Amino acid sequence: MSEQVSHSDDAASSRAGSLGARWLGAGLAALLAIATLVLAATGQLILYISPETVWFAVAAAIVTLIGVVWSCALPLGAEQDHGHDHGAAPAAHDDHGHGHARAPRRSARRVVGIALAATGGVIATAVAAGALLLPPAALSVDMAMQRAPVGNVLFAGADSVALGANTDTSTFGVGGWASVFATGARPEKYDGTTVTLTGFLTPDGSATDQAHLTRMVITHCVIDAQPASVPVQISGWKGQYAVGDWVQVKGTVRTSADGKLSVVPATVSKISQPKDPYEH
Repeated sequence: MSEQVSHSDDAASSRAGSLGARWLGAGLAALLAIATLVLAATGQLILYISPETVWFAVAAAIVTLIGVVWSCALPLGAEQDHGHDHGAAPAAHDDHGHGHARAPRRSARRVVGIALAATGGVIATAVAAGALLLPPAALSVDMAMQRAPVGNVLFAGADSVALGANTDTSTFGVGGWASVFATGARPEKYDGTTVTLTGFLTPDGSATDQAHLTRMVITHCVIDAQPASVPVQISGWKGQYAVGDWVQVKGTVRTSADGKLSVVPATVSKISQPKDPYEH
């Protein structure tokens, strides 16, 4: 009777283990694939990756879902079946011929393994559920200020702007102009250039008439995001705007007496956060 109960317990434990393994594999993969497709369909996947790689992420999500469907068509536990019988494991014996000397040690290891697997499963499930249920959001202003010291106009991105005698600056965003302001050998060359730039405002130390127009620049995804900023002369800006306000600045690049560049705006318009808050 005890052997039947033990066999029943082993079967239940084996089924639970198979269900857990399938959830940690196919289940979580399906959850993340669905989250990716939902974000792509709503145009919000660009909050996490570069627009140029959206198609690849969508294709990978579709392939993943096909694999999940195929996996669920298999009998439970088939993923772990090697296709052959290993035979019964030999009984462990101690020096006196007893077969259960190592049973407590193996039982303890099994409990620890189950506990670790359960903990990892809960954490992974929470992360995957969060990706699907929580509303997507752009990187915060605080993160931009933490990643670059106040006053730094050069961003540490992977790409650098090529500056030459006939460089067309009409297509430059905040990232392009940040490189120009930091590395341009002849600042007078850019004096008088008209610009239209969009970004959010961050402080410039103790200066009351100068703010930084900042934008996060990503190469592949938000993991490599770096802030780029250019100084903008806005008299008493702290009384008109808050740190983090999104604005569109139309103005002119000017050179100061010490050779530093800044933007002198003709108009500063407060706007909502753009659909794509990053530059690429």
